Amino acid sequence: MDYSLHTLQNGIRLLHAPSASTISHACVLINRGSRDEPVGKAGLAHFIEHLIFKRTKKRSTNQILNRLESVGADLNAYTTKEYTCIHASFLNPYLDRTLELFSDILFNSTFPEEEMQKEKSVILDEIASYEDQPEEAIQDDFEDVLFAGNPLGNNILGTIETVKNFTRNDVLTFIKGNYHTDEIVIGLLGNYNFKRVSATGERHFGDVPQNTSSNKRQKASILPQSEVTRFRPINQSHCMLGLQTFDTHHPKKAGLLLLNNYLGGNGMSSVLNLQIREKYGIAYTIESNYAPLSDTGIFCIYFGTEQEKHQKALTLIYKEIDKLKGKPLNTLQLQKAKNKFIGQIALAEENRMGLIISMAKSLLDHGRVDTLQEVFDKINAVSTKDFAEIAEELLDKSKFTTFNFHPLPE
Repeated sequence: MDYSLHTLQNGIRLLHAPSASTISHACVLINRGSRDEPVGKAGLAHFIEHLIFKRTKKRSTNQILNRLESVGADLNAYTTKEYTCIHASFLNPYLDRTLELFSDILFNSTFPEEEMQKEKSVILDEIASYEDQPEEAIQDDFEDVLFAGNPLGNNILGTIETVKNFTRNDVLTFIKGNYHTDEIVIGLLGNYNFKRVSATGERHFGDVPQNTSSNKRQKASILPQSEVTRFRPINQSHCMLGLQTFDTHHPKKAGLLLLNNYLGGNGMSSVLNLQIREKYGIAYTIESNYAPLSDTGIFCIYFGTEQEKHQKALTLIYKEIDKLKGKPLNTLQLQKAKNKFIGQIALAEENRMGLIISMAKSLLDHGRVDTLQEVFDKINAVSTKDFAEIAEELLDKSKFTTFNFHPLPE
């Protein structure tokens, strides 16, 4: 997709992609997340993401929440290991209102003590709810083992202990040390001319004091393979296995994205779904995932099944992995895999909010935004040899860390 870019004097970048729709989508993406938290402060980035909606120098919580919702718009935010994102969808006439609110909550929040205490209770409830869902909790527990000793292993929500102990000074110190203006992108997809977009961005973000980045992230060590089993009051067994892999800049990233999609990615026709769910009826959910990060990546396979079928599911997974390594895809099979993946990417562009966030993330990661055709070209450039080499390098169970949740013994 075509886009225009304007950089403010303080380093904040304004990215605009044109759209003919009457609805616009905007985001502010900050290149800081849970991996940037100090030791003993797990969950702080997520806590701040909640707090910025609570009070600013000129708005109460209700005024913040109603500023966009009163005109039918949708306002939300989320935190990942490397990013904090605020986003909104709104009718085109409300561009100025949206960007002004973004600026207000990001740079004028006051973080009153009473709001902090209320939000701690909300997040503690969120942690409790999350822990009641083993298919969700296992991801963080697996990554805690995979990245042991590194902030990448932190649960994004934090722990009960860390959340209870957050102070206002913790919040202010983290923002000052991490919300760097040269690592903030404002993304906008809407039916505007770029001159208006630039002027609106300048008006609401141009006076933000420059705060440039200097700190570097702690790189994760590659740890030996391990297996961890924990027992919980659940009915099914849950398993996650995988390893650290290619980062977002790695030349083999496109090949691994393709391999992941073929093996256990989106859709019911992935190899693992067809062979383990459809053929044997063992697991309701079985999938693989590849998440490239700035300096490493995560490849993993997840499934949930009855405890007595757990070992058989593992055996079948390794059988499919060994088959893929022992008999690489031929040209026709690889082309079918490419066609499927390319089609899914094209359809995903219909999610307009997801698209502009993805473009903003690409700008932060790579300093540019690939066009859809450039993305397709990278996928089509993956050869049968590339595919086979990636499978041989990564699909090795001797390298996999495995994490299990099993029901409590009777």
